[in-house]
Amino acid sequence: MTHPAGNPLDLRAWLDTARQLGELKDVPGADAKLELGAISEMNVKIDGAPALLFDEIKGYPKGFRVLTCSTASPARLSSILRLPVEHAHHALVQKLRGLPRQWQAAAAKYEPVAVEKGPVFENIQSGKAVDINIFPSPLWHEKDGGPYIGTGCCVVTRDFDSDWVNVGTYRVQAFDSNHVGLDMIPGKHGAIQYEKHMQAGKPFPVAIVIGCDPLGYLISGIEVPFGMCEYNYIGSILGEPVQVVRGELTGLPIPAAAEIVLEGWCHPGDRRKEGPFGEFHGYYPGKEGDAPVVTIERVYYRNNPIIVGSPPAKPPNDYSYSKAVMRSALLFDALLAAGVPDVASVWAHEIGGARMFNVVAIRQRYAGHARQAALILNQCGVGAYMSRYTIVVDEDIDPSNLQEVMWAVATRSDPEVDIDIIKRGMGSKNDPMFVTYRSDAPYNSKAIIDACRPYDHLHDFPAVAEASKQLQAAVREKWRDLLKL
Repeated sequence: MTHPAGNPLDLRAWLDTARQLGELKDVPGADAKLELGAISEMNVKIDGAPALLFDEIKGYPKGFRVLTCSTASPARLSSILRLPVEHAHHALVQKLRGLPRQWQAAAAKYEPVAVEKGPVFENIQSGKAVDINIFPSPLWHEKDGGPYIGTGCCVVTRDFDSDWVNVGTYRVQAFDSNHVGLDMIPGKHGAIQYEKHMQAGKPFPVAIVIGCDPLGYLISGIEVPFGMCEYNYIGSILGEPVQVVRGELTGLPIPAAAEIVLEGWCHPGDRRKEGPFGEFHGYYPGKEGDAPVVTIERVYYRNNPIIVGSPPAKPPNDYSYSKAVMRSALLFDALLAAGVPDVASVWAHEIGGARMFNVVAIRQRYAGHARQAALILNQCGVGAYMSRYTIVVDEDIDPSNLQEVMWAVATRSDPEVDIDIIKRGMGSKNDPMFVTYRSDAPYNSKAIIDACRPYDHLHDFPAVAEASKQLQAAVREKWRDLLKL
């Protein structure tokens, strides 16, 4: 199914696609305080769960909506990435292999195109009339520091001493009618641009896109090279430039069909307590912190606007599936680039935030092949950060199926022989286990588990007692109604 015609970052065009795929459900009457978040969190744990479009939200006008779970299925994710629709995640991983490198290489050809008008300008608030409280900003979880209007958002900023525009996904807490907190991890591109402005004593221009096609926040949340604008990368995926309009206040480019945009400035010295808020691994890594305040001076929004929500939580969460697929493809490519042969499949598990629990399946070709694959998966450039457990299995095991993976660990590994420990590996202060470390540096140890049949006993290792894959496929097809498959 192709993406509908129209502005290439128009959320409503993508919603039409999701509805045609049977992947969107309307949910009337939820409460933005906790209930909307709990429904979304429980929904994403259901196999085959749809995206949810909340309307008639308690205390808000009909038509002021919130979308969640947008990227949480292979069909939805493939449609967002403008790929032929896939219903199996391993097939989607295979289709993605090599594409990030191609998209990045072609990005320079897709500068965003400025247009004069766009649906985002259907309604404009300015000055004292600014009131972001008209939008149903969810209080996602009970321990959150407040409502978060920005989770599945795109934060547009500009460098101080160059024309580099960055588009990043940073959480945005609603403080009051015209102030929000902007949490940017030190070292992220938006944070670097912010620090340059603060060092010069100049206000930092910000435009927060609260809703657009999910491709926007999907790409603004990955590692795009320093100095590259995410709009170019998105344009490379679309095969056409992103259409943008200029913010009246800052001149920053914003998608012409964006749902809601908050425009303003971070002023030097203006910071407030922000958070706490959960992280991708499912924990609150700290208490409230200090974050820049954005003073909102313009609000643009479409008629019947839609917030795109994507809050982190205990996995699986709203966006963990998309991270798992994207990182699995990158890890697969990294293994092949390192010369590891006969890689069958790779899966970066959602339970580890697509970082801390990764599995590769190989067809063993020589002694040491399994350890080679596991060590490279654990320590390659795309895999080293926060990698905690890396497991290698034979090609008859589905790396995404934890039941199969742990069966292989239980029956094909010997703890003394098949578990290696890497000490002082690359970790993060965002790791919930960091509280136990004895160093200020973010190290963590890493376990390599060889759960393959011993290479020197492949010929006499006991056979598996189950129907063959071919027999299973034939029975599944013949008895589909009985087996509910």
